[in-house]
Amino acid sequence: MSRTRLAVPVLVAAAALVLSACGGTSSGNQSTGPNTDQLVIDTTFDIKSIDPARDFEPTGDIVVKAMYDTLLTFADTDTTTVVPDLATYTSNTDQTEFTLTLVDGRVFSDGTPVTADDVVFSLQRLIGVAGNPSFLLDGVTVTKVDDKTVQLTTDAPEPALPSILASPPTGIVNSKVVQANGGTTDSSDGAENYLNSASAGSGPYMLQSMDITSQVTLVKNPDYTGPRTPTYNTIILRNVPAATQQMNLERGDSQIAMSLSGDQIGSLASNIKVESVPSATTIYLMANADPSVNAYTSKPQCLRAIREAIDYASLVDLAGAGAVQATGLVPIGFLGALPASDAPVFNLDAAKADATACGMAGQPITLSYPNDIDPTGVSLTNLAQRIQQQMQTAGITINLAPVPVATELDNYRAGKEEMGLWYWNPDYLDPADYFVFAPGGSVALRANWQANADSAITALTEQITTTGDETTRQDLFEQWGRAMNTDSPFIPLIQPGLNVAHQPSVTNIYYNPLWFLDVAGIGAA
Repeated sequence: MSRTRLAVPVLVAAAALVLSACGGTSSGNQSTGPNTDQLVIDTTFDIKSIDPARDFEPTGDIVVKAMYDTLLTFADTDTTTVVPDLATYTSNTDQTEFTLTLVDGRVFSDGTPVTADDVVFSLQRLIGVAGNPSFLLDGVTVTKVDDKTVQLTTDAPEPALPSILASPPTGIVNSKVVQANGGTTDSSDGAENYLNSASAGSGPYMLQSMDITSQVTLVKNPDYTGPRTPTYNTIILRNVPAATQQMNLERGDSQIAMSLSGDQIGSLASNIKVESVPSATTIYLMANADPSVNAYTSKPQCLRAIREAIDYASLVDLAGAGAVQATGLVPIGFLGALPASDAPVFNLDAAKADATACGMAGQPITLSYPNDIDPTGVSLTNLAQRIQQQMQTAGITINLAPVPVATELDNYRAGKEEMGLWYWNPDYLDPADYFVFAPGGSVALRANWQANADSAITALTEQITTTGDETTRQDLFEQWGRAMNTDSPFIPLIQPGLNVAHQPSVTNIYYNPLWFLDVAGIGAA
């Protein structure tokens, strides 16, 4: 299921939202020019901490991205090419040694320079505090070379590491300030409370106040020297129910609403701008590969029948505006994503024939799913019911087993589901994040798909992990995706859509699957 990414939507490069509208005001009344004093964003909070080493929730990512620069980043809507932020980098041919050189002139919000000591402390702290995002740097050793240079080394090739270094949890903190407030690089660290109430970064915004249940207020950092160009003096993120978000937006109490339903979008006032695009969430079916769990889901021909029985276009229609069929497990917009021509295909006649030939026709299979989670606004219950109907048309009997997520996670993790309906959100912007679905991976084992289950896919996975060239990786990942579509126990279904509503006075909104919304990139007209 990946990190908790339910409350705030995400986008990918191919469908990135770039709003550039003119007219309107931030208050709903006529104005003679842009109002850049304050921007109010209504969303539904999922935030536990804004300590970078512990942040791994959507709202927290928005705040951390605003306050803390990372060594590397992605530019605007591009989610495939890493670019410098605090540093430039080089790597050896084996992708086991990465040298990062700090750019000149970058300072923290108190005016002190960003140094190699700050980088080493920040990354070692991320590893040492063992918070939710600590796994991002598993197996990475961080050492100082000189005052401007840091080296990261790994025992095994890690071509995804540059992408990982663009993730908000790798944000660089002011080491002296954090250490003075209880910060360490191990489990004794006590700086979280301080970092939830103060600023210790070099980003374009600083924290003014935060209540993790209601509101976060950010103010522009007057000492910011980075490449972003913050427009608004104050950014307010509010935790607001979706029903109230529409009312706030229409009467001008907010400028952006991030959690409106399809029905609300359809009833918005005519002056409100709306964009609907795909998210980076992949909703998929999982079939158990263990014959002791189910004798049919473990048979390749039966699994092929299930793939063929799904009317993917119907599921996209059910998901609503912005949704697209998932071409593979790696979402559209990522390096290595498959083109539409490689997506699974609905073939009812073939499904009936394969279901009969493998002996599955009429045999009950239980489809389990969490019934209290709607990833990116899509009801898993509605999807499960639609899939059940489609399978029945092909002669495949599906019994639905909806259970609260807290309960169903136990069955999922224990590999007991005959079939499961789940979703994945990216932990970092590299397709290597999806190796958890490869034979023996952490998600593959939920389907009892063991490390020796498919030698061809395993060989591709190993080849990709030693390849740093992007063109070669693109080709290998496409090969991997096609093999996963035909031979794995996972069936990618859809990438749900995202609806974003905004006042016409707001421009240049760039979304990213990791930090969702870079508030420093938003403009005003």
